Amino acid sequence: MHSTVEEPAFEVARQMGDIEVRDYAPYVVAEVMIESSAEMASTLAFPILAGYIFGKNKGARPFAQTASGTHAAPVQFAMTAPVTQTAAPGGYLVQFVLPHGVTLQSAPEPDDARVRLREVAAHKVAAIRYTGFWSESNFTQHLATLTEALKAVELRWSGEPVFSRYNAPWTPWFMRRNEIWVSLS
Repeated sequence: MHSTVEEPAFEVARQMGDIEVRDYAPYVVAEVMIESSAEMASTLAFPILAGYIFGKNKGARPFAQTASGTHAAPVQFAMTAPVTQTAAPGGYLVQFVLPHGVTLQSAPEPDDARVRLREVAAHKVAAIRYTGFWSESNFTQHLATLTEALKAVELRWSGEPVFSRYNAPWTPWFMRRNEIWVSLS
């Protein structure tokens, strides 16, 4: 089954069983830092980031000319995937990928000061895909599988692993697509 939800562009550079080495093109994210547990970070971040993409922003196009000046209509974006989560000092950085073609210059300014916009440079990751709900044990098990496979082929990684969710919250656990990414050096 092919997803109709837009994802950032990448090319698979190498396939190693369940693991892919991917080259990602640059893309723009809306992100928020959440001070909580790993289990709660996405739940707390989702309404903040969804607010931005569904119109809680200063707009990017003229809406109406009035006596008081030109007003911009809020911009709404289609939902994209994945929603990523990475451990950071003090909590977790949660990101929504913005649609292809959105740049830092064209993205509307967020109404919520907690939302930051940032361009993610082209990068290479190793990714492992699996199903199920978030759990520390599920994450730890798949991260260990990923890092052991990378050690076996002498690939080096750096930084914190990125947990990537691709499905709506109501998707049954056995149909969920989750991935863990590590940056390759």
